[in-house]
Amino acid sequence: MHNPRQKLPTGIQTFEIIRTEGRVYVDKTNYLVEIIDNIRVCFLARPRRFGKSLTVSTFDALFSGRKHLFEGLYAEEFLNRPEFTPSPVILLDMSKVAKSRGIEGIRESLAYQIKSIAIRHGVSLPDSELPCVLFDSLIEQTYYKNNKQKVVVLIDEYDAPYVEFVNDSDMADLVCGELRDCYIQMKANDRYIRFIFITGISKFARLGVFSTLNNTTDISLMPEFAGMCGLTEEEIVHHFPDYIDDTAKKMKISVDELLEQMRYYYNGFCFDDEIQTKLYNPFSTLSFFGRKKFSNYWIQTGRSKVLSDYMKTRHLTVEQFRNFTIPEDFAESPGDVDTTTPEGFLYQCGYLTLRHRKENSFLLDYPNTEVLNSMSA
Repeated sequence: MHNPRQKLPTGIQTFEIIRTEGRVYVDKTNYLVEIIDNIRVCFLARPRRFGKSLTVSTFDALFSGRKHLFEGLYAEEFLNRPEFTPSPVILLDMSKVAKSRGIEGIRESLAYQIKSIAIRHGVSLPDSELPCVLFDSLIEQTYYKNNKQKVVVLIDEYDAPYVEFVNDSDMADLVCGELRDCYIQMKANDRYIRFIFITGISKFARLGVFSTLNNTTDISLMPEFAGMCGLTEEEIVHHFPDYIDDTAKKMKISVDELLEQMRYYYNGFCFDDEIQTKLYNPFSTLSFFGRKKFSNYWIQTGRSKVLSDYMKTRHLTVEQFRNFTIPEDFAESPGDVDTTTPEGFLYQCGYLTLRHRKENSFLLDYPNTEVLNSMSA
């Protein structure tokens, strides 16, 4: 049950911090158990600030067997299964990779991250600065260091370095080569790996993940996983009743009026090819409860220059994507920024969402007022 004294988890992407500090946690662990039980290599595309990193962090805690963090949650039963055994976890956060110093900065920061993981696992890596060589060795050595216990590999924001350079084709090619050399090590070390979970904003063919890991299950548009990231209105009403009451009182409106305005401003994201589940952006919603004021919180974290340049160089306008018709398979095949349609790219970035389904097609539109205001700014 919700405790009025629980603090909001706004901006916190670490599962352990939310649980140990007693912050409000909306239990999504049923999705993780479902994935582990049925999928070995999994990919999830969601926009930024939508809970991908928290999901990865939760997988980390789950496979590491930190039972105390899951008391009262759906996954508690999973951890208490007689056959459950913890696994060593390799977690690469590609959003941490340095992007301001060119390809050498990317290579150095990625190598540093891999070496840091090796230190935590107590394994020795070869004397090399090439991330692909280090990653290859990290997987194998971690397996042997843990008495041949298969390794879990989690890669968060796998496409972040590439997306940063979508408007610089030469640099994008260099980044793709570097990342591809690293990611193919998962295929090469398949015998040492128990489970792989990858997040990003889109499926980019150049990065080599989906061509080498040809058994990857993309759950991005599967209805059964539509609510895995983000918040449904039912979850908001159930987990944040005190925040809803306090905000309604401050704004001097009824709870029903508040929910209607919130729906208009923050709801509307849909990652469900049956158009059944509508979601609130969690960062915007939690920020709204913290400030008790309607504002464009999501875009305040950065309507990036990448997007601005993308729109300008392609002479795109905001209005041209209202009720935009696209084929139903538009998000299924890997593409690249220079080959993916603008509407496909904007959808994956979270600026457009599925609105209606027609025969063999979808209608795209802006999910809510916040995103529309942000795009028009």
